[in-house]
Amino acid sequence: MSHRLFNLKGSRCFIPHGHNEYVKVYLVSTGYNQLDGAVNMMAPFAVLKSVWHKWIDDHVDHSLQLSSQDPMLDYFKEQEPENLPHILITPGDPTTEVLAACFMSKINAILFDQGLAVRCDKVEIVETPTNTVSFRGDPAEVICTDHYGGPEVPWWSRADMSINDLDL
Repeated sequence: MSHRLFNLKGSRCFIPHGHNEYVKVYLVSTGYNQLDGAVNMMAPFAVLKSVWHKWIDDHVDHSLQLSSQDPMLDYFKEQEPENLPHILITPGDPTTEVLAACFMSKINAILFDQGLAVRCDKVEIVETPTNTVSFRGDPAEVICTDHYGGPEVPWWSRADMSINDLDL
């Protein structure tokens, strides 16, 4: 992935640059008696991973992560509209912290949409060998949408394959 931290003018992170990020999700059961003495699993891993992996592999991987306030968005809208589906837009700078919260919201929307009695309890993103962020909590309580300007239900709260709201 690559990103630019637009609100950190003058820093190294203001220049678009890349990282190899690794995302790990921790799931917990939301139902009772999930281990039945036979199959003994909340849901088959293939079901749990199918949509989430498709979203990560086909949409997040190799995306350019930008702030909703970044003027580079105007460039892409005018000069390279074909690349808009590959731009992951966050409210404010696309830090590892906000990504972890957005990813938790997204996976929980996907799990809920699949009707599974499972939810994401924690998201961990390894951005570099010395920078790992863990998020546990309610994403809605920490993601500030004051300047986002997107729809009432932003991409990170929907069970679709979106990484931005530019096509809405």
